[in-house]
Amino acid sequence: MEREIYVPPMQPGQIPAPSREIYGLMGEENIFAMLEDFYRELEQSSIRAMFPEDMVAASRKSAAFFVGLLGGPPLYHQRYGPPRMRARHMPFVIDEAARQEWLACFDRVLARAVEKYNFPPQHLPGFRAFLEGFSAWMVNSR
Repeated sequence: MEREIYVPPMQPGQIPAPSREIYGLMGEENIFAMLEDFYRELEQSSIRAMFPEDMVAASRKSAAFFVGLLGGPPLYHQRYGPPRMRARHMPFVIDEAARQEWLACFDRVLARAVEKYNFPPQHLPGFRAFLEGFSAWMVNSR
């Protein structure tokens, strides 16, 4: 049986982009460390099965995306091609519960991001708004 694909009632261009100043204030190493810790949270989560066995490698791929998003060089594009994130996530059934689990894992990491990764506190609300919108766009199942 083929599953019915849900399309959120939004456009990706409506997702507020996080500040591109974040990269300059955090640095690439901290972004990679933050994403590795995020993937360690995902590894313990109910959505673990959606991710590859090698979570460190997966975190590096994700960090490459975030480096470019946050104002650094376009590492993801250089290494893997165009992001096309919704298409890349389509093989996985992502419903609202999975989205909320993903956000909860990121929230646990962001709770200590200012101290641990030098995340600029003034940009946390905008980054969280991006994560809310981005994760809503990844939902493909009801």
